[in-house]
Amino acid sequence: MGSPLARVNVRADAWDLIWSFAHRVLVVNAGLALGCAPLLFASAVVADPLSYPLFFGVLALCLGPALSASFSYLQADDPSLRSLFRSYRRVIRRSLLPWALTLAVLGILVTDIVALHDATPGAALVPLLAVVGVLALGTGLLLLVDLSVPLRAALYAIVRTPHLTLLSFVVLAAAVLIVNQVPLAGIATVPGCALWVVQLNSRLQLAGSGA
Repeated sequence: MGSPLARVNVRADAWDLIWSFAHRVLVVNAGLALGCAPLLFASAVVADPLSYPLFFGVLALCLGPALSASFSYLQADDPSLRSLFRSYRRVIRRSLLPWALTLAVLGILVTDIVALHDATPGAALVPLLAVVGVLALGTGLLLLVDLSVPLRAALYAIVRTPHLTLLSFVVLAAAVLIVNQVPLAGIATVPGCALWVVQLNSRLQLAGSGA
């Protein structure tokens, strides 16, 4: 009896592409789980992480190198796990500063929004602060995708292609929601796919802006 795959009209090179993508996704997921282990462990132990913003803000610093290494690995020719480790060592120092600045800006903006949303004159500033937060987070993600891009070029790319930025945020939000609902299965399957979409969107944004 022949293999069930023989009945599927898909070329061999298409299967190779599918398995290669699945392999990269699994490697990225494993790398994110290892690189963000302190943050994941604290999130699992603490019932209300939002009650400890400074503590979790510091732990969130590990996200920057982990994300940047994942983006670099997804663009590399070598799909091995060693390639991810090499990417991590290459970007860990350069990715910490832009990500730390991004977290600092987001922390200040969130604090201002919480303080002003109930105040009559300050409530008018909340939408503006929210837009600045979106720009800051989008710019930070673009810089993690390509650490060689100047800050001005990354910000211009975000402003010029808001639809791609929105798509990246929706994909990331969906990934976070799935991981929150089913942690083990979510971490094992979802993050790599989400980061692949974000990386593709970011490349399109940078190419469209001439960066």
